[in-house]
Amino acid sequence: MNRIEERFEILRGRGETAFIPYITAGDPSLAQSEQIVYALERAGADVIEFGVPFSDPVGDGAAIQEAAQRALALGATLPEVLKTVKRIRANSQVPLMLFSYFNPILAHGLEKFAVDCAEAGVDGVLCVDLPPEEAGPYKAALDARGICTIFLVAPTSTDERIAIIAGKCSGFVYYVSRLGVTGERSELAAGLDAAVARIHQYTSKPVAVGFGISTPEQARKVAGLAEGVVVGSALVRLIAEAGDTPETAGKAEAFAKSLADAVKRG
Repeated sequence: MNRIEERFEILRGRGETAFIPYITAGDPSLAQSEQIVYALERAGADVIEFGVPFSDPVGDGAAIQEAAQRALALGATLPEVLKTVKRIRANSQVPLMLFSYFNPILAHGLEKFAVDCAEAGVDGVLCVDLPPEEAGPYKAALDARGICTIFLVAPTSTDERIAIIAGKCSGFVYYVSRLGVTGERSELAAGLDAAVARIHQYTSKPVAVGFGISTPEQARKVAGLAEGVVVGSALVRLIAEAGDTPETAGKAEAFAKSLADAVKRG
């Protein structure tokens, strides 16, 4: 049982929901990203998604696309992201998962990726564009190092496909609450309660809901339905607006705390 699984087990015992913030590694800099991770942990993050910048992030909206471009321009490659995770591990045991597309992983080499993730202290990987049916070698390499593999369930997923995806997931199942790309929305997707309940028909693993959750009120509502709440674009936008300044981590911490409090206290 790694840090992600342990955290969900602890939260299950408390009857609490996990708060899972996402940031793009390297925006505004890798050094700032490291400090923001510590800030998010102080704010109450249970698991942190550390986004690996990619040149063609087709699943992401404008805020995360632009963050990835800025990070890549500053040299935030997958090896540099893993070095940052290793530095974080010297100071923190917060559960960390990489959010990546498959191309950087394939270019790095599957076995090398798994080894390097384990050595750096990565707890899980969400490879957003890798179908579970085609993920055999990838999953085997990560499973062998005790690293969770998280896959996505969509609103359009059939019952048969939900069962397949849930069976491949370890750590938790990630439910994409709406069709399209990531981004802030004024309203939550309709039918979230039924969608989460449907996934639970096929697994006892925790379900985390993401895409379109951007305010404490929205986070509070989702916390009543699922075992995890993921917030990304709103936090990424706040970081972009703050820029590479001494105040950035503090601003991220304050916003994250408002979300964490909403998730934990209802």
